[in-house]
Amino acid sequence: MSTPTSTYRLQLRPGFGFAEAEALVPYLRDLGVGAVYVSPVLDATPGSTHGYDVTDPTRARPELGGPDGWDSLTDAVRDAGMGLVVDVVPNHMSVEVPRANPWWWSVLAEGERSPWAGHFDVDWSRGRVLVPVLGDDAEVAELAVDGDELTYYDHRFPIDAATLADPGFASLTPQQVHDRQHYELVGWRRGASELNYRRFFDITTLAAVRVEDPTVFDDAHREVLRWVTDGRVTGLRIDHPDGLSDPGGYLRRLHEAAPDAWLVVEKILHPGEDLPASWPADGTTGYDAMREVEGVLLDPAGEAPWQALSERLGAPSDYAAVEEDARRMVTQKVLVAEVRRIAGLLRDVPEDAARTAVAETMVAFGVYRSYLPEGEDDWAQAIDTARSRRPDVDEALSALDAQVRADPQGELATRIQQTSGMVVAKGTEDTTFYRFTRFAALNEVGGSPDVWGVDVEGFHALAAAREADHPSAMTALTTHDTKRSEDTRARMLVLAELGDEATSAIEGWSARCGLDEPALDLLAWQTLLGAWPISDERLTDYLLKAARESKIRTTWTETDEAFEESIRAWPARVRAEVGDEVQALVDRIEAPGRTVSLSQKLLQLAGPGVPDVYQGTEGWDLSLVDPDNRRPVDHEAFRAVLRRLDDGWLPEVDASGAVKTSLVRRVLTLRRDRPELFRGYVAVAARGPAADHALAFGRSDDLVAVVTRLPVGLEARGGWADTTLPLAEGTWTDALTGAVLEGGDVALADLLRTYPVALLTRQT
Repeated sequence: MSTPTSTYRLQLRPGFGFAEAEALVPYLRDLGVGAVYVSPVLDATPGSTHGYDVTDPTRARPELGGPDGWDSLTDAVRDAGMGLVVDVVPNHMSVEVPRANPWWWSVLAEGERSPWAGHFDVDWSRGRVLVPVLGDDAEVAELAVDGDELTYYDHRFPIDAATLADPGFASLTPQQVHDRQHYELVGWRRGASELNYRRFFDITTLAAVRVEDPTVFDDAHREVLRWVTDGRVTGLRIDHPDGLSDPGGYLRRLHEAAPDAWLVVEKILHPGEDLPASWPADGTTGYDAMREVEGVLLDPAGEAPWQALSERLGAPSDYAAVEEDARRMVTQKVLVAEVRRIAGLLRDVPEDAARTAVAETMVAFGVYRSYLPEGEDDWAQAIDTARSRRPDVDEALSALDAQVRADPQGELATRIQQTSGMVVAKGTEDTTFYRFTRFAALNEVGGSPDVWGVDVEGFHALAAAREADHPSAMTALTTHDTKRSEDTRARMLVLAELGDEATSAIEGWSARCGLDEPALDLLAWQTLLGAWPISDERLTDYLLKAARESKIRTTWTETDEAFEESIRAWPARVRAEVGDEVQALVDRIEAPGRTVSLSQKLLQLAGPGVPDVYQGTEGWDLSLVDPDNRRPVDHEAFRAVLRRLDDGWLPEVDASGAVKTSLVRRVLTLRRDRPELFRGYVAVAARGPAADHALAFGRSDDLVAVVTRLPVGLEARGGWADTTLPLAEGTWTDALTGAVLEGGDVALADLLRTYPVALLTRQT
């Protein structure tokens, strides 16, 4: 098994491709990284900055360096003694630039007769493939013929062979050529309600791929699996498995093809939900661990003042109601075509009732999706909830329930389950999280904003369960998909400790220069405090995205220009009117925020699972949602820090962030060099007046980690006083500072004098 001791995520893009990643290999080795973990590397849409829009799964992306560059990178990683984990996108391919995708180009040119027609999830019963790219239907008049292609501005499409062979081809108008094709170019707005191919969420340029078909699976994975067989790739990260028709079947086929590869899945687990037992995966990509680490460092006393502030500002404060409304909006406006297609599979039910039953069931899921026949309880809960909300379609819901249960592998069951995840993701993560902004640090992928934290006992139980059930699962604090970076989130957690002080300040600022939309206003102040200092441009870009995602006053497709202009003016207005006051509160939270950052990092790096370090987060990183979190990283600056650490430097906890780099390096190196220390899990309880501010655990008989909780409260009570931590007999060394101490009841005031965290190893 190729389980790494840790991973380091690199976001590849044109300009930072295989050669640039290869140049970082010595640095990553010196940092202690177990495996280099890269974003998708197969050929993608020209210019793509993320690679999740794959166009050709048969080759390494030329814009990143092509096959030669890929071989050179993988050779360097292997020679350095590290593993290599690749991000795999099985659910969809990009069709934005048809010529870039040979499979899709063939489908457009040959229709259902194309050898690739079965690779995409097209509803051929509805005729030609709908391609919604025109400004509106009337713009069909803007089509032109260029050789053997039909063009619409910079869009190019194939002309089928029969039309080209027509002796009268030269006399045909572009509209006449268009009418003869296997596809129909229509106005882009028709995509939401009329599209006849499955897509990724609401993105019509990402067409779903039928990897449940063994032939399609082989074609889509042949190159990646060759890399695994050749020893170039040691691990696979599977993107969005919930969109697949049979995630379990897919994973079983993948595991059979690559039995020795480390395999983790981007499965978003609801609190209390587990991975299906039949999945041959090592675990998730770590959002569940992120939720738990953040939760145990959140002050329980902070909920009341933040709830009260939300209500006073007029922001939505009933999470369940906001989520239900947002999900229903998705079924009624965003995924109309998908609901219609599924409803058409329900037998002997009137069309309107069928659509309502399908939509309400997907709205009602307590998790992303069920996996029948496993997870029957999740399906039953969704049906029961839908019935309670819509008794007027009870008969339709009964028919839906009966038909799905009678054939859990049938098309109806398959489509409603794989689509429910889209409804939940679009309705909850992409909408509710920007509408319910009571305390935005909780509005994170895999999070539940209505659940205020995790108690210490619960945290230990969850960590022990991970060690017992999925010890090789990935853990994360920041990813390319998180709504904000770990250090931004850490600062925001401190705002919970400040309670009335922070909420009173925000209420006053809002009255003087708030945004004219309560949910966005509340989010904006929290974001400003979490990411300060931040440029007006970065803040504006974030707030515009948040406003459009919330779909309250403006959207991506129907913008409110006056409202958006007020957003653009807001950062400068804030600096002019309350900038000094904001700076004062930032000064108040900055130091305890660094304590929280170090605490959560040690909890992740030393805890059960395989910790991932997202690029740049080995130092302080106050990033927001993408694309802000994909900015270039100054790795040369980190190299300089490592050189100083090699000389014995013990950095202070200051603005440089070197202390975090030191922590990451020391823990990752210890995991790599002494993996036997990181096995098992047992809670270690502090004793004394400040015991609630310490969180500690042992991973083996010879390793103990201890972190500080709620640093504002700890300072307010005068510090650790005579609080102690019990250690087994023997001589212990703090791997972070080099301090040596003897076992027994160790004073936390002494142990945590240099840093607010410690990682102790016992000499054997």
